[in-house]
Amino acid sequence: MEKFSVKRGIVKQIGGNAGLAKLATEYFDGVNANSEGVFVASFGILTKVQGHFDSEGKLVVDVEQLKGDALGEFLNAEGGREQAMESRKRWSGFLDEATGYNAKQRGDKAKEEAKKFSKAKSAIKMAHKSMQMSTKLTDEIKEKALAMIAELESMIENGDAPSEGKVKKLNDLF
Repeated sequence: MEKFSVKRGIVKQIGGNAGLAKLATEYFDGVNANSEGVFVASFGILTKVQGHFDSEGKLVVDVEQLKGDALGEFLNAEGGREQAMESRKRWSGFLDEATGYNAKQRGDKAKEEAKKFSKAKSAIKMAHKSMQMSTKLTDEIKEKALAMIAELESMIENGDAPSEGKVKKLNDLF
């Protein structure tokens, strides 16, 4: 399962999950949407494409594609290579429209988010080390730090990138 950042206003412009399912019909075959707006479709080497916008406005997709012998058979069949290239082209086009970002921009957004996770993990490590080594910290500051650490760890576990402000507040305690 992957999450993609979506350009501001795109979810509304597309029409939410219902609009996303409609957009999927332009790129994939056999599109079905459930009552929660999650669509499932396929095309070529993409045996299952499932997607929706989450409550934070991110595009959440789960993709399964042919692998191993099945992929080899598909590629060796008449028109298989062209169909595989068309599958990749449609997948990329769908992501471009559904997120409002091109492939490079999506990559840049993913790097930004990874950096936020890394900074948060580093701040948590430093806070634990500081609490361990410091003799001047009050119980109140330790409690506050532990609460902030718990919040950051919860965000990380849920796959939500912690904001720079939250990380900075933890760092500023020490």
